[in-house]
Amino acid sequence: MESETNEYRELFKELNRYEKKGVYMEMEGNPASPTQIVKAHMLREDSGYMRDYILNEKGDLKELYFYHINLQEL
Repeated sequence: MESETNEYRELFKELNRYEKKGVYMEMEGNPASPTQIVKAHMLREDSGYMRDYILNEKGDLKELYFYHINLQEL
């Protein structure tokens, strides 16, 4: 349980850094904050999210999208 807590804490820190840099984040077609994304990860124990990274012309992260995937179907 503690390792999961640390994992979520690290995910929040990562996403929070992106947000501070102005990276747009979206989950399932809706704008999402780091808190919303982490909460969704915590609630979906039997599934996960695939990330889609969008870079700008300089190669810097510009947008980050999360798409729900069902791990049991893989």
